[in-house]
Amino acid sequence: MIVDAHLDLAHNVLDLGRDLTLPLAELRERDGHKDIPVVTLPALREGGVGLCFATLWADPKKHTDPEAAHAAARAQLEVYRRWEDAGLVRIIRNTDDLRSHQQRWPTDRVPGLLILIEGGECIREPGEVGFWKTEGVRLVGPAWNRTRYCGGTREPGGLTPLGVELLHALDETGLALDFAHMDEQAFWESLEVFHGPVCATHANPRSLLGGADTPFANRHLSDAMISAIGERDGMVGVVLFNFFLEHTWSRGMQRLSLHTVQKHLYHVAGLIGWDRVGLGSDFDGGFGMNENPEGLDQPGDLAKIGDLVPAEAREGVLGSNWLRWLERWL
Repeated sequence: MIVDAHLDLAHNVLDLGRDLTLPLAELRERDGHKDIPVVTLPALREGGVGLCFATLWADPKKHTDPEAAHAAARAQLEVYRRWEDAGLVRIIRNTDDLRSHQQRWPTDRVPGLLILIEGGECIREPGEVGFWKTEGVRLVGPAWNRTRYCGGTREPGGLTPLGVELLHALDETGLALDFAHMDEQAFWESLEVFHGPVCATHANPRSLLGGADTPFANRHLSDAMISAIGERDGMVGVVLFNFFLEHTWSRGMQRLSLHTVQKHLYHVAGLIGWDRVGLGSDFDGGFGMNENPEGLDQPGDLAKIGDLVPAEAREGVLGSNWLRWLERWL
């Protein structure tokens, strides 16, 4: 079973108007966007992706206040529930669900979804965390750009007082913390405040991306941040957007080779071990097929990444590392 720790599925449905119940070839024929889609539910089934972390992400350019973000996230959650009601996916809410899913998936190939909030603005105030847990959310990433809770991509800063309250609420309700997009100052402050499970669902090593002086430097993880995640028994999911694999790449350039992905995998593993390395593709997360490395054209192509790592690490990187992490706390 392949596990992909970051897919903006409901965003693609509601914001881009894509019908992800279609076969991938049919969606590509119908789709009018310049970015070529990579993911549909049938493509996940056919490609052996048995579990993905499915986001609730309210685009801050469209949803400019907490009420609007909250409404957008609830609408995205309804997409996942409709799919579940139709038997197209299974939403994973606890360890029993996860174990049952692993037993059933080899036969029925129904993808599992773990619900992740990306960007905390849809949480109107920290006291609402319990509501979101009841609704099925299991991970929260407080940042995207800067939010009311902390600094984020290209908008640095630490935890706000409200952010401290949010992390206490996550601790109390047993939800996991996703460091992706979080500014480094907020990261270190979060480690002092939050004592539950941690990960970075889709983030790469800053040291391979031009260091600290590039415009998107704080989108990536310093080596010290990666090591700290490992010390907390956390996971890092390598993201597969060309620009987050090579900072000199831009749209229209030739797609990167899988060797570039390999460099990031080995770098993370060198810091925290192969048992804490996974995938967080972010496929269709504001980019399409031509913005992925060469050969990553559909979900099943994630299996090729298994050929980039030592044989004994293959199963873990492709999925079992994420599954083991989840089984410890879910």
